[in-house]
Amino acid sequence: MRTRLLPLLIMLMAGVLLALGFPLAVSVANAQQQRVVIDRIDDAARFAALAQFVAERGLGYDERRRTLRGELDTYASVYGIRAGVFYRDDSTMAKAPAGWQLPLDGEGREAFKEALLGRRSHDPPQVWPWQRGRIVIASPVVRDGDVIAVVVMDSPTSQMRSRTLNGWLLIAAGEAVAMLVAVGAAIRLTGWVLLPVRTLDAATHDIASGRMRSRVAASGGPPELRRLARSFNEMADNVENVLEQQRAFVADASHQLRNPLAALLLRIELLALELPENNEEIASVRTEGKRLAQVLDDLLDLALAEHAAADLRFTDIGALTAERVASWRPVAEEKGVRLVADGASAVTAWADPIALSSVLDAVIDNALKFTPAGEEVLVTVGSGPDDVTVVVADRGPGLTAQERERVGDRFWRSNQHQNVKGSGLGLSISQALLAAGGGSLGYAANEPHGLRVTVRVPRDGSQG
Repeated sequence: MRTRLLPLLIMLMAGVLLALGFPLAVSVANAQQQRVVIDRIDDAARFAALAQFVAERGLGYDERRRTLRGELDTYASVYGIRAGVFYRDDSTMAKAPAGWQLPLDGEGREAFKEALLGRRSHDPPQVWPWQRGRIVIASPVVRDGDVIAVVVMDSPTSQMRSRTLNGWLLIAAGEAVAMLVAVGAAIRLTGWVLLPVRTLDAATHDIASGRMRSRVAASGGPPELRRLARSFNEMADNVENVLEQQRAFVADASHQLRNPLAALLLRIELLALELPENNEEIASVRTEGKRLAQVLDDLLDLALAEHAAADLRFTDIGALTAERVASWRPVAEEKGVRLVADGASAVTAWADPIALSSVLDAVIDNALKFTPAGEEVLVTVGSGPDDVTVVVADRGPGLTAQERERVGDRFWRSNQHQNVKGSGLGLSISQALLAAGGGSLGYAANEPHGLRVTVRVPRDGSQG
C-alpha cells in the first residue's frame, strides 16, 4: 500500500509546488521588466524636459542642441541604451549613437506614433529569459500644449533577462528544497498512517495461521485506525472465545462419549460369545464401533492440539526424522514397501519434539497406507535460511489439484480412498500441532505419480 500511497502524495505535493512556482516565476519576470520600464520612463521624461529648451529656436540653439547630444552620448556610453529625440517628421534633434535610426515599423514605430498623440507608449510585451527582444519606450515632448517631438528609448534586455533567470533559479532551488522536505514528510506521514495497517495485517496473518492470541496495539496512527485496531482486538477476543468454547465442547463430548461407547463395545463382545463364530453382523458392528472409538479419540486429540501451546526446544530434526523412519520401517517391510531416509543427518531448528514426532508419524503412516507393495516412500530432510523441511514422497495414486486444496480439512477423504482405514482427522491434527510452533504442511504432486508432503519447521523459535 505504501508504494501506491507515497507516489500519489508526492505527485500531489509536486503539483501544489508547481502551481505556486509558476505564478511566482511569472511575477519575478514581470517585476524585473517593470523595474526597467519605470527607469526608462524616468529617463525619457528627463530628456523630454531638456528637449523643450532645445526646441526654442533663436540665440543659443546650437549650444543647447550640443548639450542635449552630449547628455545622450554619455547616457548611451554608460548604460548601452540607444536614445534619441525625433521631430514629428522623423528628423533628428539629437540621438546616440550617431548611426541609430528610428525604425520604420515594429514596436519602436508604434511607440513613436502613440507618443505623437500625446500619450506615453503602452507597456512593451513581456520579454522572457529565452528571448532576445528589446524594450522601447517613447515619451512626448510638449511645448505650448503641442507635441513637437518624441523621446525614444531603445533598451537592451540582457541584464534584465539575466536577473530574471537568477530569480527563477532561486525559485527552483527553493522548490527543490521544499520538495525534499515534502517527500520526507510524506514518508513519515505514510509510515505513521500505515504502521497500524501493517500491524493489523501481521496480526491477521498470525490468527489465520492459528496463533489466536495475537493482538494489535491500538496506540499509533490516526484515530480511525486506532478504533479499527480496538475493534479488531474485540473481534479476535470473541473469535477466540467461540473457538475455545467449540474446542471445549468437542473435548467434553468426546470424553463423555468414550465411556458409553466402551460399555457398548464390551456388550457387543459379550453378545458375540452367544452367537455362532464368524458371524458377519457382529463383525460389522464390532468394526463400526472401533471406528467410532477412533473418531472420538481423534476428535479429542484435535481439541487438545488446538488448545495446547507448543513446547519449543532446540531440536535435531535430522535425528528425530531418522528415529521415526526407523520406527515405521517394520510396518513398511510388512507391506512390501521400501521406506528410505535421505538428506541432511544433522539439521537443527526450534520445534516441539513430541508434536513433530506425531506429525511425522501421521504423514509417514498416510504414505505407507497408499503406497502399493514394491514401491518406495522417500523421506528427505533439507534446510534453508529460514526453515527446515522434511519431505515425505510416496508412489501411491496421488491426488488431483482440487483434492490437494482440501487436504487437511476435517473429516475430508478422497473419494477413491473411502475404503482405507482412518477418520480423516490425522492431517488436521498435524496442521494444528505444527501451527502452534509456527510450522506448516504443504502438498504437491510427486511425478510420475504419488504425493509429496512437506513438513516445514522454522529455524527461529520466535516465529511460533
